[in-house]
Amino acid sequence: MTRRQLQPGRLVLATHNPGKVIELAELLEPHGLEIVSAGDLGLPEPEETGTTFIANAELKALAAATASGLPALADDSGLCVDSLGGAPGLYSARWAGPTKDFSIAMRRVRDEMPATAPDTVHFICALTLAWPDGHTESVEGRVDGRIAWPPRGANGFGYDPIFMMDGQFRTYGEMLRAEKESDNHRARAFAKLLTLLP
Repeated sequence: MTRRQLQPGRLVLATHNPGKVIELAELLEPHGLEIVSAGDLGLPEPEETGTTFIANAELKALAAATASGLPALADDSGLCVDSLGGAPGLYSARWAGPTKDFSIAMRRVRDEMPATAPDTVHFICALTLAWPDGHTESVEGRVDGRIAWPPRGANGFGYDPIFMMDGQFRTYGEMLRAEKESDNHRARAFAKLLTLLP
């Protein structure tokens, strides 16, 4: 089946997360698209009922495309801790509670990891482009690393202060945004979308 090419024009970022809006907008900047976020449009956040990252990304992208009448790009991503059976995974944001306080989520990760277990983890990012007619294109990116404790750095968002990518000695929270975005799970997924962008 032929993959669908995105045409120049407006694109909705189907997220209310300011950190994701910044990262995705910067990745999309060279492609001449007019970016608007779901939050800017006042679109509701759909309930994430998918059983995979791609399923949740598709659900969010389709909801935004249908509600706005515009193509939409959604991200679903999470931290997967090997010793916790992949948790928090799909529930990464929910571990931060109703106030979305990721210091709570990071502490929970640390508290639930068995003391003698390996500290290996990975970040997954699924990206879905959706059109108002229901067509979708999805890709996924992954980076492996380990947990750093205590949290280090004030840059980034979410679990960035405790994630140290393989081959690095700084957490994402200690990296400048340009360093982190040059090679992270979102950038790796985005690289797979490049052939579909204007």
